[in-house]
Amino acid sequence: MDFQTVVRKRRMLRSFEPRPLAPEMVERILANAQRAPSAGFSQGWAFLVLEGDTETRRYWDAVGPADADAFRWQDLYKAPLLIVCLSHKAAYLDRYAETDKGWTDRSEAHWPAPYWDIDTGMAAMLMLLTAVDLGLGALFFGIPVGKIAAFRTAFGVPEAYSPIGTVAIGYPKPHDPPSPSLKRGHRPPAEVIHRGRW
Repeated sequence: MDFQTVVRKRRMLRSFEPRPLAPEMVERILANAQRAPSAGFSQGWAFLVLEGDTETRRYWDAVGPADADAFRWQDLYKAPLLIVCLSHKAAYLDRYAETDKGWTDRSEAHWPAPYWDIDTGMAAMLMLLTAVDLGLGALFFGIPVGKIAAFRTAFGVPEAYSPIGTVAIGYPKPHDPPSPSLKRGHRPPAEVIHRGRW
């Protein structure tokens, strides 16, 4: 698929068919995620891969809504692949304390933004784009703050890794109802693009 077509077709999909994905699709999505840029080539990310109903059900049991039956997007539960994207801040602080970088104090004050989260987000975007290129649908969503402890317990995730979000991937169900948020439309370029100065 042409890259511009991939970008144009990318949207957050919430309705999936329960069909499993071919292993080579899953491996391509994960391989492309690891091609994301990272400051100092720190690669301070990790991906928890959950495939099939048994594994994804454990996820929803840990972090899903309290009243699962009342959840608006029931077909989201059918996504055959969930990938939780986790950032690892210490990997960046350690990398930049090395001699070629020299921030031996490991202070976060050197960082204008949390690159560990940003780079992990870029990896998630590559997953979303790869899904479109494979003819699949995908959704990126966060884990509610109050459910992070339950998520860690359910999957044995170390405290050093912070979940920045989950990517649900699968075959799109026909007639996925659009999100009400889409009614907002894209902001005009003149509002977001500033050429030469603000």
